[in-house]
Amino acid sequence: MKISIKIKFSAFLVLLLLSTVSILSIFVLQGIRNNQKSQYENYLIQQGEIASNYIKQTYLMESIKDSGSFLDERSQELVKRFEMMSGMHVVLYNMSGKEIANSRPAARTTDVSKLLEYALQDKITYLEEGNNIIFLSPLHHTSKQIGVIAFSYPTEREKIFYTRIKYLFLYVGILVFAICFICGYLYVHPLAQGILKLKNTARRIEEGNYADIVQLNRNDELGELSKAIYFMGFEIKRNVDAMKKEENKLKLAVEKLEFLGKQQKQFIGNVTHEFKTPLTVIKAYADLIAMYPDDSKLMREAKENIDKEVQRLSDMVEKVLALSALEKYDFELRKEEIDIYEVLNDICERMKGKIQKYGLCLHTNLKHHRIMADKESLMQIFINLIDNAIKYNRPNGEIWIDCSEKEDSLCIYVRNTGIGIPIDARDKIFEPFYTVNKDRSRQSGSTGLGLALVNNLVQRQGGTIMLLDIEEEGAAFEIKFPI
Repeated sequence: MKISIKIKFSAFLVLLLLSTVSILSIFVLQGIRNNQKSQYENYLIQQGEIASNYIKQTYLMESIKDSGSFLDERSQELVKRFEMMSGMHVVLYNMSGKEIANSRPAARTTDVSKLLEYALQDKITYLEEGNNIIFLSPLHHTSKQIGVIAFSYPTEREKIFYTRIKYLFLYVGILVFAICFICGYLYVHPLAQGILKLKNTARRIEEGNYADIVQLNRNDELGELSKAIYFMGFEIKRNVDAMKKEENKLKLAVEKLEFLGKQQKQFIGNVTHEFKTPLTVIKAYADLIAMYPDDSKLMREAKENIDKEVQRLSDMVEKVLALSALEKYDFELRKEEIDIYEVLNDICERMKGKIQKYGLCLHTNLKHHRIMADKESLMQIFINLIDNAIKYNRPNGEIWIDCSEKEDSLCIYVRNTGIGIPIDARDKIFEPFYTVNKDRSRQSGSTGLGLALVNNLVQRQGGTIMLLDIEEEGAAFEIKFPI
């Protein structure tokens, strides 16, 4: 007996649709049940934690010393408080497993002796009975368990919701089954549509448009072919994206290498500049000693300041070596409380030899102010500023150094009677390697890194530096540090 292909197709379609609808319904309903279970478990755990935290807070606020009697004495107050907070029937048990308070004494109670055995071992447990869940959670006052709290959570609302969803799936499933069964007879049309979709998909892959690739939902050779084309397209897309990512990585690596090269050059220039300043001080004292070899006071002063500069050079060499080993380009700040008077006075003493060599006059108005800063950075900042004030001064010129407190800041002023800075150059003087006067810079040995380094060090200290407008000749800088 031959069976018509229509009957076979109809039977297959019926089984396929029934299986699909049934499996989908089972998974969705199971998901809803699991979600409901997860929600009330999390809610009950949260209520247990709230109750335990409330007891801990009460201990801390009221400084209770007797933890053994606390729960027994305050049980009625606590059980009413917890019922008001949770909206559930609440029962408290002590560490002996004895019920000490019940928010609803007239309500029917469930035997929870087996659950208490677990709860008294500092474990969370619950029991589902009818339309209620009996949830037990340990209570703590600090790190010690002092009892157990039991919540009675009604599940009638969740069960009603689950039943409604189940019937909804039944009605919708029947409707979908009927519609799909009727549509199944229109087999030729979907087949033709599937072939056209495969053609369009292949064309999109050819054009490189992978976002609109569509997979046919068919359980036949066309479905397998569609699946193969679908994954082939995404595999091509994945390979193309991987190649683009590697190309971007290569570009970033090249840019990083170029940046590191520039940074290294700038770093070497900064280090060279900083080495030159103490060497200049040492050379100045060496020249003075050669000019006045019999001046014992000068000899003592020169020895003291040369020792300081040699020590500073040694410290800088150690930092450079440490930076090379760590492959980074920032010195570590070590902030401490510093008396700015002592720092500036020490720098002035160090620079006195160079100031005298150039025939300049130094005026200071320093006061004792204390700030939090890195001492080595402060030394570099003001040595560079004073060194610039010397190099770019006129013969027999003057240098002023003042400090004063304004609001929450300490302001330090460094001014000279030198050549000054043109208006059009004021926005550029803090850029690396920028010099106002190229010829003057070559004569003085300047590399244009001093003010850039000063600006960087000041900002890292949380301060600011700016060039002031003055009517007199020369240049004046204001450096602000937070107090």
